[in-house]
Amino acid sequence: MPTTQSAKGKKSSTNRRQFLAASLSTGAITVIGAAFKDRMAYADVPYIRADFISPQYYDGSEGEALLDVLKEKSPFRYYGPGNPVKVKNFESALGEYIGAKYPLCVTSGTAALDCAVTGLEIGPGDEVIMPAYTWWSDYTCVVQAGALPVFADIDESLTLDPLDFERRITPRTKAVIPVHLLGGPCDMDPILEIAKKHGIQVLEDAAQCVGGSYKGKKLGNIGDVGIYSFQFHKMISSGEGGALVTNNPIVYERASRFHDMGVQQRVFIDRIQESRVSDFAGENFRMSEFTGAVLGAQLPKLDAMVSDLRRNFNYVLDGIKNTPGLTLRKRPDPEGDIGYGIFVQCANKEARDRFIAEMGRQRVGAGRISGSVLLPIAESIMNKRARHPQWPSFNTPQGKAIEYGPDSCRQTLRIYDQFVQIRIGPKFTNEMNDRMIDAILKSHATVA
Repeated sequence: MPTTQSAKGKKSSTNRRQFLAASLSTGAITVIGAAFKDRMAYADVPYIRADFISPQYYDGSEGEALLDVLKEKSPFRYYGPGNPVKVKNFESALGEYIGAKYPLCVTSGTAALDCAVTGLEIGPGDEVIMPAYTWWSDYTCVVQAGALPVFADIDESLTLDPLDFERRITPRTKAVIPVHLLGGPCDMDPILEIAKKHGIQVLEDAAQCVGGSYKGKKLGNIGDVGIYSFQFHKMISSGEGGALVTNNPIVYERASRFHDMGVQQRVFIDRIQESRVSDFAGENFRMSEFTGAVLGAQLPKLDAMVSDLRRNFNYVLDGIKNTPGLTLRKRPDPEGDIGYGIFVQCANKEARDRFIAEMGRQRVGAGRISGSVLLPIAESIMNKRARHPQWPSFNTPQGKAIEYGPDSCRQTLRIYDQFVQIRIGPKFTNEMNDRMIDAILKSHATVA
């Protein structure tokens, strides 16, 4: 029998009929019943959630390529008892696909950024501007070079705000890193114009937008140097892996030397025709033949992956785009966007969270924007910790003077709190897309 707590703290008993009568008198049963019926309507509906893209396109070609490496018994890219060509062939194919003269394969997108920073000769005394919302590697590649990271806000494209980029420029600014984030390109025209006016180099991070473009040109091949990631979350993937591209032979030679202990191999000299840079201390970021084999099998499928994503993205977009009061992510070049997801802007954090909860109730995946970090408010960054207490990045007068934290990125924090991310799957059916449309419209109605 139900029990209640009296005002004096003693338990009093009621029979079930009295309990129901009291509930009905307040309308509680009606509300509870309606909520229960509403939940039950979705109880047996399959949950829609986008999965990792690249494995959905794995087939026999990746396995055959890996077997080739085993048969050759030569997993090292330069030599062996057989004929190792997987990395070299993928490198060349990637350069051709992107339209860049000089491609370089490495072990990760992070390694590609380290090599790109080296290629641009960024070092102590230099400042590099990057978006406040991006992945750690854009920050760490600058710190590891002994230079100083400077954060600029994002705008409603969820990428670098060109106006705030220009506001952050000082006489020490050497480069800017526009990050093509969450499948969408940055607004490159104003970024390039500002960079040219101030003599600033442009390092494109296209890790999250492999296969995307801006005004007909492949991302990564618009600035001075560009990088890609082939980690598991990315479009084509071998689990890990990365690459950079450039059309500048000196940038390329410095980057290729750095990735291989500071020396230069014949394959890279052949691409640039002659060496212009002396040996220097480098790292080991060489890609293996196993990685090159998988990526070589994946690259021919990239256009199909992007096409499938865009088809489903456009299907959902067509179903929601004319909804009164529904605000979506700004897209500087809709044709170049790879269709990674639908991004809905809400009035504030509370409205965003209600939107996400309603999507979940209807068993459609949604959440806050993810895949990167609000770097200026990360504890290690606010406290300027590097690999050594005397690391040059934060021990110069300007390094000591710069302040990170919430006040350095208020616009970014506001935008982050407003957006809902709804991932699109390349293999979604129209029935799934229709459910996504219905869920988005109903969720919008709950917060409008």
